[in-house]
Amino acid sequence: MKRIGILGATGYTAREVLYILLRHPEVEVSLLTSRRDDSPHVASVHPTLRGRLDLKLEPLDVPGLKGRVDAVFCCLPHGVSPEWIPQLLEDGIQVVDLSADYRLRDPAVYAEWYGGPHVDQDRLTDVPYGLPELFREQICGARLVANPGCYPTAATLALAPLLREGLIDPEDIVVDAKSGVSGAGRTPSLPLHFAECNESVAAYKVGQHRHTPEIEQNLRQTTGKDVQVIFTPHLMPMERGILATCYGRATTDATQKEILAMLRNFYEGEPFIHVTDELPATKDTAYTNFCHLTVRRVKGRILAISSIDNLIKGASGAAVQNFNLMCGFPEITALL
Repeated sequence: MKRIGILGATGYTAREVLYILLRHPEVEVSLLTSRRDDSPHVASVHPTLRGRLDLKLEPLDVPGLKGRVDAVFCCLPHGVSPEWIPQLLEDGIQVVDLSADYRLRDPAVYAEWYGGPHVDQDRLTDVPYGLPELFREQICGARLVANPGCYPTAATLALAPLLREGLIDPEDIVVDAKSGVSGAGRTPSLPLHFAECNESVAAYKVGQHRHTPEIEQNLRQTTGKDVQVIFTPHLMPMERGILATCYGRATTDATQKEILAMLRNFYEGEPFIHVTDELPATKDTAYTNFCHLTVRRVKGRILAISSIDNLIKGASGAAVQNFNLMCGFPEITALL
């Protein structure tokens, strides 16, 4: 039985990790931390856990975790995890990091997009990127895994097969994606207030979203070629879900039917990928760890369309999927 800690347990991703772990037969949640000083009971922070988990949130004391937990899910803000992860690893604790701190392999790219140098940059090139459908071999048995961002998960799963098979131009890709409000996290801010975002759709961080270099890095690893992506995210007036429509200039005469067959072959045996003839919708994947994918040929372009739940396959479900691979448990444990 693995003893689990959740570091930064007040947010949406931490809550979803807890939902999943409470039905995991091989773990016991034994530690929750937060930056709050009043040590609240988890039920006062996440009322839906009332009667299901009897723990108080406590201040983070990394040196004191040795001997108390075997693995942790880091749900800490960007920039915080690298302060503590080296100590956790030294103490023999496995880590799934849900922040962006270990996703980018180039320290200069990290500094450019996250506003400062990485404090543990020597480790960056060695940390597996936690997208099992593409990097399973590196994840199995790892001590630290960088959990992917939600938009990069949706975009990468849609585009990687097309690029690997040479079906689209790697330097002419557009990703148009829509996300529910929970993707912005639980911290209140004006654009996320009900009166601001309800009955409205808005693009944001156009050309400046931090998931852009992550998407490009993933696709570059897939092809070994330079990849150029224009990524435009949109905020939708819904709680959860991502729909990504990805446009690539076709470099093949393959028909839509043939491309769908290729996609099915590429993801054959993947437990959480469904390639469909129908156009996916966010309701189809809500509250699941599934990704639904399809393709269309339109006027010299191939459109790859994917749907995921941003909090599950885009965050917490993927984290547990990675944890299962790290520990040698069946990959689907607690996720189906």
